[in-house]
Amino acid sequence: MWAAMRLLRATRVFLVIFLSYMWQVSWARLWKSRYDTIARWQKINRRNARRMYKGFVNLRGVYIKLGQILSVMGTFLPREYTEELEALQDDVPPASFKTIRETFIKSFGKRPKEIFATFNNEPIASASLGQVHEATNAAGDRLAVKILYPNVATIIKIDLKVLGWALRVYRNFVPIHSIERVHEQLSDMLSRETDLENEARCVERMTKNFAGDPDTLFPKVYPEYSSRTVMTMSFMDGVKITKKDALKSLQLDPYDVATKLTKVFYKQLFIDRFFHADPHPGNFFVQRGPDGQVRIVVLDLGSATQLTDNLADGMFDILSGLMTRKDDLVVQGIDTMGFMAEGGDRALLEGTVRKYFEKLLNLNITDFSKLDPGVAQQLSDPDMKRDDLRELMKSIAYPEGWFYVERAAVIMFGLQATIAPKLNGIHVGFPYVAQFLMERNQKRFAEQAARKTAPPDAVIAKDKTLAGETVKPVTAEIKAGAESETEALLN
Repeated sequence: MWAAMRLLRATRVFLVIFLSYMWQVSWARLWKSRYDTIARWQKINRRNARRMYKGFVNLRGVYIKLGQILSVMGTFLPREYTEELEALQDDVPPASFKTIRETFIKSFGKRPKEIFATFNNEPIASASLGQVHEATNAAGDRLAVKILYPNVATIIKIDLKVLGWALRVYRNFVPIHSIERVHEQLSDMLSRETDLENEARCVERMTKNFAGDPDTLFPKVYPEYSSRTVMTMSFMDGVKITKKDALKSLQLDPYDVATKLTKVFYKQLFIDRFFHADPHPGNFFVQRGPDGQVRIVVLDLGSATQLTDNLADGMFDILSGLMTRKDDLVVQGIDTMGFMAEGGDRALLEGTVRKYFEKLLNLNITDFSKLDPGVAQQLSDPDMKRDDLRELMKSIAYPEGWFYVERAAVIMFGLQATIAPKLNGIHVGFPYVAQFLMERNQKRFAEQAARKTAPPDAVIAKDKTLAGETVKPVTAEIKAGAESETEALLN
């Protein structure tokens, strides 16, 4: 019964928004000059965005998570939606302990206090899918126990059905090609975030990636107290990364904190290509190290994601195009990443890309991380007609994996700006970008060399020495060529 009621409540939220747009379309057809204006559509968007926010707050669960995701999707959603949904980034009210205890008992057959030496029934943190309680084990270790809400998998299944319908309707008003991929990637993310065994593996992998960095910390997972719906970790002390007064009480400069955080993100994205896809402020604590240095504690890695090859190759082309001032490389990068929709107006999209990047290239690259409203106004195109904009949107696809990259980048750079507004993030992250460019250049030189010099399979099978001798000089040549190419890009 509760499932049917939830389905009806969710459907009502989206149905009201749908009917609002249908009413606007009808009036626009009758009185085009009066009702089919950008200002009119912005007003409708604002009203419906507020309806969506209120509906998501009432529905909780998956809808809070969805609202958090949509609030940073400025590339594909009207600004009115992202502004209204930003409030969902704040903390979510916790569930009662009686509710959360049900999940724990199903996993272990015992109550928390029968397994742990101590267990605090009051949560220390709460989110859209679960909450965290403090505990200790028999050895006296201080622990953080993350527990999912009961029936969360069933709720997600119901909610995703409604969201799938809503996206199919929404694409009629914001006609982005492959927008259904948002639904696919949201489903994938929720599937991973509700599998705490997956999160434990992500924590282990991220810990290994930062093994050489004593100032980036991750919790230790206790597998004996963990399952698919419960994860027990070492308790991590620290102050919330956005609490500037608390940082100063530790004698830590917020500028240094933002610098360290930015380095962590650039390393994840460009070097490890395995990054935190939900880097909101609640997932980072700060400690003062023994020598007074900044230490970053990274939490909640359930949505950690691998950067796809297409996105990595496309980012390489775009960065190379910006540095060498070649718009054809930028266009190639956007195509490689998967933004050009099959059957769309390719010429219109390419022309738009060239137009906007021509404006970008007239700016100093060191200013890209500090774009203010005045610069944004320079980059805007107030003369673009709504019909052209609609046709352009039809030509844009939603690339696989971009969901995570955009979300992570927008949240991360917003967080960086909150902590230290004057920090030049591009300058801080440039060494990681340079290493990324070098590695991608080596890959391309290796592929080119393999096509030119690789002996036939029969020769390799017959004479492995020949294959070995062929590879060695090519490897040296690859390295030299890649270094030369990268140096040219960076100078």
